[in-house]
Amino acid sequence: MVWTKQRLNNLFFFLGCAACVVMLFTFDVSFIELWGHLCHAGYWLLPILGIWFVVYGLNAFAWKAIIEGNLGTKAPISFWRIYRLTITGYALNYATPVGGLGGEPYRIMELSKDIDKQHATSSVILYAMMHFFAHFWFWFISIFIYLALVLVGDMPMTTAIGTILGIIILFCLVAFWIFSKGYRNGLVVYVLGLIGKIPFLKGWSRRFRGNHAEALRNIDAQISALYAQDTKAFYTSLILEYASRMVQSLEVMFMLLLFGIDNGGGLDGMVLTYLHSVLIVAFTTLFANLIGFLPMQIGVQEGGFVLSIAALGLSAALGIFVSIICRVREIIWIAVGMALMKAP
Repeated sequence: MVWTKQRLNNLFFFLGCAACVVMLFTFDVSFIELWGHLCHAGYWLLPILGIWFVVYGLNAFAWKAIIEGNLGTKAPISFWRIYRLTITGYALNYATPVGGLGGEPYRIMELSKDIDKQHATSSVILYAMMHFFAHFWFWFISIFIYLALVLVGDMPMTTAIGTILGIIILFCLVAFWIFSKGYRNGLVVYVLGLIGKIPFLKGWSRRFRGNHAEALRNIDAQISALYAQDTKAFYTSLILEYASRMVQSLEVMFMLLLFGIDNGGGLDGMVLTYLHSVLIVAFTTLFANLIGFLPMQIGVQEGGFVLSIAALGLSAALGIFVSIICRVREIIWIAVGMALMKAP
């Protein structure tokens, strides 16, 4: 069967819709309890959902910077289309195991309608690399936020905590080195070489590299060229991606305020509550990405929220509430992404 772009589009659409159904029926609470949590959230649901307009907007601007830096000229694609593909891509990533099996191929397929396929592929790969690169910076800087809070007496420090923080620092430094190699030398040919060492995939990897050798070299050349030649686009994208995580942390802050947790109120209390929210999001996303092979990270995100919130000395019930509201937000935004996929 020849898979046309329309058929692939319909397949991605089906996956996203199926994900919404699966997520609805995999809550660890009854629908009565779920409704109770939603009623408790009340009007706070509006800013919790609305903050993601900003998060996805920052992601879209970051991707736009990558596309223009990769092409070396203004992107021949409107920001609205990039914004739509950003939301739909992340919706599909939620729907598939090892996030990216759905979202990135879809973005390549759609972006290749506006620019040549090689630049579309390298732009999507570069943005995916930047997305993860910013994750590591978010985790890395969050460690020093925690240490700063330790110095002011707000957070505890034990041998176990110090050991965990040290491991995370080492983990991030190794990741920075790997990303640096990938940005300098390209990544596609190297990754395909690694895939070729997996049993049953060796033959496929060899054939694919043989049939597309020149295209793969061009894509790797485009990846390394951005880092070497357009540092402005590179760092603009990195800063925007990092900023999106900081904005995302407001989501958790809103829920803490909903429970009356404001660390005494006032400017100092609000800043402290926000920093706690950053740490919660950092730990939860780290935990979820370490076990990211689960579709929609079912159970992983919830466990991450409960553990991170409990580590701050807050109740497990709050952790459950935060995880459930975040799951509801994901379902709503997946539905939005699916609707945008079929929008004209």
